[in-house]
Amino acid sequence: MLRRILHSDAFRAPQFVAAFLLLVYLLQCIWLVRAQTLHASVPDSDQALRTYQGLEQWNSGAVAGTPESLRSEAATGVPSAGRAGHLRVRDGYDQDRSPLYYLVAAAPLMLRPGSWLPELFSPLLAATPYLFFGVMLGASLWYVARRLYGNAGGYIALALYCFSPAMILNVAGAQSVGEMGAVWGAFGTVFTAIAVAHTLYAPREVVLWNWRRILLLGLSLALATGNQFSMAVLALLILPLMFWVAPVRPRAALAIWTTAIAVAGLLVFAAYFFKPALFWQGMLHAHWINFEPVAFRMPVSYRNAWQTIFASSPPLMLALPVALIAYLGWKRTRYFGNTAPLLIALLMLILALAAPNFPGQAFHLTILVFLFVFVSGIFADLLETRQNLLVTAGLCGLLSAAAGWNLLQLWRV
Repeated sequence: MLRRILHSDAFRAPQFVAAFLLLVYLLQCIWLVRAQTLHASVPDSDQALRTYQGLEQWNSGAVAGTPESLRSEAATGVPSAGRAGHLRVRDGYDQDRSPLYYLVAAAPLMLRPGSWLPELFSPLLAATPYLFFGVMLGASLWYVARRLYGNAGGYIALALYCFSPAMILNVAGAQSVGEMGAVWGAFGTVFTAIAVAHTLYAPREVVLWNWRRILLLGLSLALATGNQFSMAVLALLILPLMFWVAPVRPRAALAIWTTAIAVAGLLVFAAYFFKPALFWQGMLHAHWINFEPVAFRMPVSYRNAWQTIFASSPPLMLALPVALIAYLGWKRTRYFGNTAPLLIALLMLILALAAPNFPGQAFHLTILVFLFVFVSGIFADLLETRQNLLVTAGLCGLLSAAAGWNLLQLWRV
């Protein structure tokens, strides 16, 4: 694999452009971490709490997110879960996240052996897993968009991602809930399921031939669900998606789906350090769906959702309406590669609207990522029309303005 990546034919101009954009994205995130470090030396309570609990579990202590780990301020040295604001606890169990969420947060701090002291907290070290998730999500987004729509689609999607305030703040922000792992897992779940379904047109042994993709699908689903239980809805989503892609072999798709679910379940079980009783209780106390029908009758829910989306990526204020008009009015754009990400974004929007009190942003971030794919696909199609010069000029102006505005805001932090 490494040899293929480093091969001279594998790294050409498109890869260098993508690597440069991802480097700019990473530098923006590091700049924000540094700026926040200069203003505050003590970590945010949520961040410190999940780090403490994860470290405790890594050091053979209580499993994170369970009654023994959710202790008081006197025991942990950080504010209690009740005052943190981002933890919903029932009978001592975290309702929204598995121990994987805490283990990931604490993993970099394992490099610093010794007792937990908030005063010695390193913001850059603590942000390492989220920086990794952010860069890998951007790379995955570019890879998928390029495979679907060509180089132009890959560049558009990655530029929208790299200069999105939300994608920077949720990686490097001190107040971030640390949900980029769930978003990367959600993105990987959907497009790995599509990729593995495409292979079913070849007359090969289903599970043995696809074992790498099945493991990747299970890992993606475990990452999404382990960081946010309600992301388990993706497990129900990808099965009809696989049937849609490969209707010729439904039994094969079902076999792959079942195997991937088993792999994901095993990985989440491993996050409980293979303790069956805690795993079972954690699953029983998990809040698998956040659905409040009354929210659909409240105009403020729709207003807040759209404001959140457009504030998270200002270019979408212009690009998304144009893309939707083109999609509805131009038959050529209504193919699977454009329709699938739009449908998934709409599903995530419904789930976000139905969970106005959910203490996290994974649904909104997932909406953004799939909208980036959709918009890049539509504009890649528009670039192939006679008006390609006009579309190119508009895109360059919009993306350049977004990048300049984003960098200016970071400079002022």
